[in-house]
Amino acid sequence: MAGPAKEPEGDAPGPPTPPALGGLRGYRVYARRWVFLLVLSLLSGSNAMLWLSFAPVADTVARHFLLSTEQVNWLSLVYLVVAIPAGLAAIWMLDSVGLRWATILCAWLNFAGSVLRSLPSMINGTPAPFAFLMGGQSLCALAQTLVIFSPAKLAALWFPEHQRATANMVGTMANPLGILLANVLSPALVKEEDDIPIMLGVYIIPAGLACLLATACLWESEPPTPPSAGAAHSNSEKFLDGLKLLVRNRAYVVLAVCFGGGVGIFTSFSALLEQILCVNGYSNEFAGLCGALFIVFGILGALALGLYVDRTKRFTEAVKIGFCLTSLVCVAFALVSQLRGQTVALAAVCSLLGLFGFSVAPVAMELAVECSFPVGEGAAAGLVFVVGQAEGVLIMVLLTALTVRRENPSFSTCQSGQDPLDWKVSMLTMAGLCTLLSCCLVLLFHTPYRRLQAEARSSPSLQDCPPLQQALPPAPPHDPGKYPAGAARP
Repeated sequence: MAGPAKEPEGDAPGPPTPPALGGLRGYRVYARRWVFLLVLSLLSGSNAMLWLSFAPVADTVARHFLLSTEQVNWLSLVYLVVAIPAGLAAIWMLDSVGLRWATILCAWLNFAGSVLRSLPSMINGTPAPFAFLMGGQSLCALAQTLVIFSPAKLAALWFPEHQRATANMVGTMANPLGILLANVLSPALVKEEDDIPIMLGVYIIPAGLACLLATACLWESEPPTPPSAGAAHSNSEKFLDGLKLLVRNRAYVVLAVCFGGGVGIFTSFSALLEQILCVNGYSNEFAGLCGALFIVFGILGALALGLYVDRTKRFTEAVKIGFCLTSLVCVAFALVSQLRGQTVALAAVCSLLGLFGFSVAPVAMELAVECSFPVGEGAAAGLVFVVGQAEGVLIMVLLTALTVRRENPSFSTCQSGQDPLDWKVSMLTMAGLCTLLSCCLVLLFHTPYRRLQAEARSSPSLQDCPPLQQALPPAPPHDPGKYPAGAARP
């Protein structure tokens, strides 16, 4: 293992190393890791705002551009479709080209997409406005595949062991924070059709700022001296070899399918919320409020859970309990969303859905890295997301296919110009899928924490730390002639 590193010139030392991590004195943290995290968070938030900017005002957008509701849905669904083929390329780029260049490319794609989708509103008489809208959303979708995989990679390369889950939480929760801002901003900005150009222009601002900061402020993909033993061994597997290890790792496959299905359910929920609620007389503003509560409580839950897991290392327990509670609340939403006049109950259910569901996301990403070490963090977190996007497409198509048009009731607030849809069967199906995935995760997912084990073996003082000893499951038998230390076994 590496000996004490020399102090790089021009960088102040990071915060004091906790006593429990005394064995890591040969490693080093840098203050500029927070700048990288800030840029990545801003970029992720901007990308999420662009993704969901149309959904809270889907009916007004449809009337302004003479589109159908299905076409407006595709402006959100394209994110999921593009992520499936582009995801593998993004995984390779993160683990091979480097975090810095992947982030800069992501920032420029995001900015270009925000401008392209605004052209039909800036230039009068633009033919085929849907083509520009879809083209812009597609560029932003390409950017998403780069930024959504990055928090786990950034946390592993730049942050010490006792800050990884927190850093991952901050970077991951920037995405739902962007969804929150879109849920609040879009209904606030769009009161009538003529406000659509203003909304599109406003969303260019954070995309441009993120592009400027990424280009000017990011100087390197990884620090000169690694912050932990895990960072020192990061990317020890080649791209294709890493993917082979992942698909042969039973625990990882179970986590990818179950958590990916959860990602798909939450993506569909965010994109379709306004259409689900307007059928029963709820306004766009109330749907935006429910989406905002969903995200706010998710961020608060993620903050608390990230700090807890950083201290206790109980990744598996946190994810399983969170999934079970989420499935219960999902059943409640399926029932309450079909009733009229239940504003308080709906707001409470959406808050709990975010608290239990969204808060699990960063912990699950860390768990994916733990159970697949030494596969690169970009591959471990990215493949989970690609699976989630694929399942999201299937779930969103299934939920919309199960709806039927019904005679326009007097209490409906839907303004798309078409008869509203009946979402009862779709919501019950969503609740059933969430419950099924939770049961599979609880019963089938079991894993040692391979990265923590590798760090404990390399640092004697970590082995003497009681909280870490309790958190580490027994290591599987190791055959040094066949598998590298800590590698996932088929």
